[in-house]
Amino acid sequence: MASKPILTLEDAKRIAAAAEAEAQKNGWKVVVAVVDDGGHLLYLQRSHETQWGSVETAIMKAHAAVAFQRPTKASEDAVLSGRLIHLALPGVIPAEGGVPLVRDDIIIGGLGVSGVRSVQDGQVATAGANTL
Repeated sequence: MASKPILTLEDAKRIAAAAEAEAQKNGWKVVVAVVDDGGHLLYLQRSHETQWGSVETAIMKAHAAVAFQRPTKASEDAVLSGRLIHLALPGVIPAEGGVPLVRDDIIIGGLGVSGVRSVQDGQVATAGANTL
């Protein structure tokens, strides 16, 4: 059997803390979701007064980043360039803010951020993912 790194709850909390620090530094209220390599929710946090619609959006961004093994910005860029097929793919979120979490070139989970403009969500997600 092959062995692979796994994302632990402690890892998820550390990633979420780094993402939250980036959001707070900019005065942004966001939801941060961390999923495992199967797209299952491992950790979620919501800043006070963040709209509750961002909860499911953050989870879906994290899930899509794992399912398609690329940042959700790739689908956003594709749709903006006219590749509308991305809108028909199941589970695609064509908005920046979802990134795969990678260790040793293996996707171990996903991080999704929602609550501000998509480019800002992406900035927060990148800050969290960079802790790996």
